[in-house]
Amino acid sequence: MHASDQRPQGPSCAQTLMYLLRQYGVDTVFGIPGVHTIELYRGLPGSGLTHITPRHEQGAAFMADGYARASGKPGVCFLITGPGVTNAATAMAQAYSDSIPMLVISAVNRREDLGLGRGRLHELPRQQDVSRGFCIWQHAVTSATQLPEVLARAFQMMHSSRPGPVHIEIPIDLFPAPMPGTLEHYRAAPLAALPAAEPRALETAAQWLREAKAPVILLGGGAQHCAAEATELAEKIAAPVFLSLAAKGIVDERHPLCGGANLSFMAVRERVEQADVVLAVATELAETDRNLMRENYHFNGKLIRVDIDPAQLVCNANPDLALCADAQATLAQLNALLPEADKQRVQLAGAETGELVANCRNEWWPGSESRFPWVQALRQALPDDGILVTDSTQLAYNTNHALPLYQPRSHITCTTGYGTLGFALPAAIGAALASPRPVIGLIGDGGLMFTLGELAAAVEQQLALPILVWNNSGYGEIRDFMDEAAVPQEGVNLRAPDFVALAESFGAAGCRISQAEELAPAIAQAFARKGPTLIEITAP
Repeated sequence: MHASDQRPQGPSCAQTLMYLLRQYGVDTVFGIPGVHTIELYRGLPGSGLTHITPRHEQGAAFMADGYARASGKPGVCFLITGPGVTNAATAMAQAYSDSIPMLVISAVNRREDLGLGRGRLHELPRQQDVSRGFCIWQHAVTSATQLPEVLARAFQMMHSSRPGPVHIEIPIDLFPAPMPGTLEHYRAAPLAALPAAEPRALETAAQWLREAKAPVILLGGGAQHCAAEATELAEKIAAPVFLSLAAKGIVDERHPLCGGANLSFMAVRERVEQADVVLAVATELAETDRNLMRENYHFNGKLIRVDIDPAQLVCNANPDLALCADAQATLAQLNALLPEADKQRVQLAGAETGELVANCRNEWWPGSESRFPWVQALRQALPDDGILVTDSTQLAYNTNHALPLYQPRSHITCTTGYGTLGFALPAAIGAALASPRPVIGLIGDGGLMFTLGELAAAVEQQLALPILVWNNSGYGEIRDFMDEAAVPQEGVNLRAPDFVALAESFGAAGCRISQAEELAPAIAQAFARKGPTLIEITAP
């Protein structure tokens, strides 16, 4: 009898997994098949899921990260046992640092072998230990019938608490295991209503904001779904809004009350410290938002914090009032308790905010004036609804502050928090697959070498994706820090390949530019073609 004749007639665990993922709204998964996941992939055809194959598991998780940030839905990865998990670990840690929902489903060795160190293929005796430090939840499935409950818990965790990666291990002997009933027997569990603020606390917050003479609003990345509510609130209390780097675009940076992502500059620091009420929404108040200045702001007025995670409400600064609740609902409730906007107050606050931003510009450019024309050219080339995906590279540090963005989910960056290299290319691919909005990736020559192979996936998907490579012949930012610290330049001057030729060898287009006025036409041509375009910029 052939092995295929012995397979169960009902749905397998793998088929049920694919069916349930679709029930939870998943449409795209990123992964590399391996010998241990062949039976998992048997469930893929006909499931309605699109599978994207990166060239490295780190690329798979970075793509899932970019997909999640652009769409607001969890990104999903399929990984093999052992090296698949360890290869993806860095990207999972980046997602954890930035509170990005990611569902990682990996194989693990057969149940009879778990933890015994028998030298099985891809064996990692304690695989969960690898991901424990950067997952919000993890579980090893020990019976196929556990799968629906485990998935329900995973999606609840990513939805109703601070998001982050969830890791589910499935032993390879369970993928073909039979499930009771038919596929139609299984359905997604309803997602829980998000926590709401206590009415008396809302009344107190509204009273403080009504009476404030010099209020300030600080928005973090967890407020991506609050654009309209945050803008309305800013107008009602005539308060400047300052954004973390993860929050760029939540409030349109053309709005007169938006002070942009300038929290690291002294003019804004002074304004925050002079405020009589600060409303901090879904933000860590982190060191990386202060340009690595370890000393936090001195909140001399009242501090109100809003966050879905109770631990974050006391992280980095203790509040005078803490609202553990969904940010969007809380801002909407506060708006309902506040009077209509006073146009004259808004106009005066807008003029003050504009002056603050102008003062920040004096701090933007010491030593980097030559990059300012490139920032201006990039703003000209990026459509109003465009998404900018950036890596840790010199030009990106300038775009963080000086390139205004106009919509939520417009700024996908790894330049803060965990701060890994190689993020932007695969994350831009994930974002382009998730959203119909135009996407531009920006990465340095050093960072690109981490994940260059993912250009092949962009070619396969025929993504009209411009990838800007800021080529400063090495790790330029670290080189500058070494010079500033009088440390000899070691390990930072790199020999770069011919990036244009490499791009063309993948089947992508490539070009090389050295003048800022060449950037917008090159990006326009990239958007007009099928397939990615690598635009190498010779850094001044």
